[in-house]
Amino acid sequence: MTNTATETAPTVLWSKPEAERKGTPLLVLLHGYGSNEADLFGLVEMLPEEFTIASVRAGEQAGPGFAWFPLRADVSYSLDTVKTATEETAAWIDTVKGDHSSVSLLGFSQGMCMATSLARHRPSDYAAVVGLSGFVVDADGDPFFQDEVLAEAKIPVFWGRDQADPVIPEAAVEYTNTWLRGHSKITKVLYTGIWHGINAQEMAHVKEFLAMTVPAAK
Repeated sequence: MTNTATETAPTVLWSKPEAERKGTPLLVLLHGYGSNEADLFGLVEMLPEEFTIASVRAGEQAGPGFAWFPLRADVSYSLDTVKTATEETAAWIDTVKGDHSSVSLLGFSQGMCMATSLARHRPSDYAAVVGLSGFVVDADGDPFFQDEVLAEAKIPVFWGRDQADPVIPEAAVEYTNTWLRGHSKITKVLYTGIWHGINAQEMAHVKEFLAMTVPAAK
């Protein structure tokens, strides 16, 4: 496993050495607010081994960790900062996607906002999206988000969460539910007792979802 960082690229943890990545499906992991690239990297062994996994560090300092974009105390945000983070992350993905048969995204919490924003910005670039304990940003019709194109493409999206999640506001959950049903081929699964987290049962479902929806990920 290698750790790659340059002045212009994010810090990334890779599940395979560079020589073994060519032609494999890529899964990009996007961590939550205040965390880092090592957090989700522990999920690698629970994912299809055919994937190359890249766990990416967000660019904004947030307490002891990092964030994709600033959040206010009520978990609200500036749409401009979401768009900037999406563009920067898409630019990095552009530098590596040519080595892979496809690109899929897995985001936890704020990372789900990033994963869905990336898919909305460039719907044709991604094979599947996994969102865990997170939400979709309300873009208010901003053309940066190609929602009409995405609605036609119907990208497979897995959305897992606990109804007792104490972090994500109910309004954001309701918006996300409506938006995903109208813009994706959604697989929605509710869990009990994970709160704002992830458990082994959920990851077994994620593994099955990716194996079924992404070519060469059996």
